[in-house]
Amino acid sequence: MHALRRLGSMRGLFGARSYSSKIQTMQVGGPVGAPAHRLYFARNGSPVSPWHDIPLMANSSTNEYNMVIEIPRWTNAKLEINTLAPFNPITHDTKNGQLRYVANVFPYKGYIWNYGALPQTYEDPHEVDAHTQCVGDGDPIDVLEVGQSVCAEGSVHKVKVLGALALIDGEETDWKVLAIRSDDPQSQVINTVGDLEVHMPGLVAATVDWFTKYKVPDGKPPNTWAFDAKPKDDVSAH
Repeated sequence: MHALRRLGSMRGLFGARSYSSKIQTMQVGGPVGAPAHRLYFARNGSPVSPWHDIPLMANSSTNEYNMVIEIPRWTNAKLEINTLAPFNPITHDTKNGQLRYVANVFPYKGYIWNYGALPQTYEDPHEVDAHTQCVGDGDPIDVLEVGQSVCAEGSVHKVKVLGALALIDGEETDWKVLAIRSDDPQSQVINTVGDLEVHMPGLVAATVDWFTKYKVPDGKPPNTWAFDAKPKDDVSAH
């Protein structure tokens, strides 16, 4: 993933620091489902951006990344880091003035992973991805955290990258990074996409199926994939 490799060079600016225990969040405008819902981030009492101020690397020596959770597993509200708002709070995405929710596409319930983003990354809508031959979608790179816990909106976790899938959504590149929390009980035995198939059989296939179909209930065509929907391994993803 060109964007991840390119922005990965910024790791030297931040060093290997763990931010998960130092970040606080503050909800304003009501809970998820309220149109004005905002989740802001702070560190040591001062506001920070989850996109710009949290470092990409959690530990460069072990190749572990920071991940910001936007959407807890099994939920349906489409929450995302607002890249246009000051301090980039997590907000409830809208379309045509309506709050967005993903449908329960059989047999799935909401998002089937903890869904979030890699800070300090960007899929450039003005740059053609050399791997997919499509431009980026203008957002931070998405992460699908596959561990055992349901993570809270706005929580920050150290994760290990396992691989990545290249979704083509509306002729835009939308990489989906497969990762697992470093503190997950299975993280010691899951290091690659191959390990994921052994210890969580069917999850990669379910991921492809979910993203292919999730917009169909909204009247849109199925999404397509680069690389025949096969995941790139950890080495390629980095």
